[in-house]
Amino acid sequence: MLENREGQRVPQVTFRTRQNNQWVDVTTEELFKGKTVAVFSLPGAFTPTCSSSHVPRFNELAPVFFQHGVDSILCVSVNDTFVMNEWAQDQKAEHIRFIPDGNGEFTEGMGMLVDKENLGFGKRSWRYSMLVKDGVISKMFIEPNVAGDPYEVSDADTILDFIAPNAVKPHSVMLFTRETCPFCIRAKGMLHEAGIAFDEILVGDQVNLRALRAATGSETVPQVFIDGQLIGGSDKLAEWLAARR
Repeated sequence: MLENREGQRVPQVTFRTRQNNQWVDVTTEELFKGKTVAVFSLPGAFTPTCSSSHVPRFNELAPVFFQHGVDSILCVSVNDTFVMNEWAQDQKAEHIRFIPDGNGEFTEGMGMLVDKENLGFGKRSWRYSMLVKDGVISKMFIEPNVAGDPYEVSDADTILDFIAPNAVKPHSVMLFTRETCPFCIRAKGMLHEAGIAFDEILVGDQVNLRALRAATGSETVPQVFIDGQLIGGSDKLAEWLAARR
């Protein structure tokens, strides 16, 4: 049974980490004492949901967490420090601290150590997230105890909604562009000026013209999507930005 441990203190353990090619012991007291910390724990580094969704969304929303009183965000996994360091580098998650619970002591102390031997994983962490204040667990979001690897409640949005229900979250913005297109340069400049992060897909490099036409109904660039909606070209983007002021 996966126990909700709200109101209890986090387990007191020492994590063996590698920093700048040196062994550095990090204790839970160092991580949690006097701090408000958002923690999410997952089955393993480099695994699909963890890499494509869980870590990226926490990293994307991290500035909003920090604006609302969270001092740090920790990703805990039953992996050794070498694996976690490589994963952190691969994820480019600069706002998250990756904690290697190599022996599973912290996870076991949380009551979240589960058997994944059928996948060849051995003992791993169940997926959950929690808010910890000065070492005491304030809130936990534990995935339902069902077969597989559910990902329903431990996501970044759920815990952020608990911390700050009215928090303004960043828009998800994606552009189809060409390298030498002046209108594309204009669109990216407007987004930079507005402080809005975006992802860019180069037509002719990452996708072809047929894919652009299928996605947007147009062969011209830029084509801007915001929160899943097609806005259009640079003039339409300018209108959208003007309307939000």
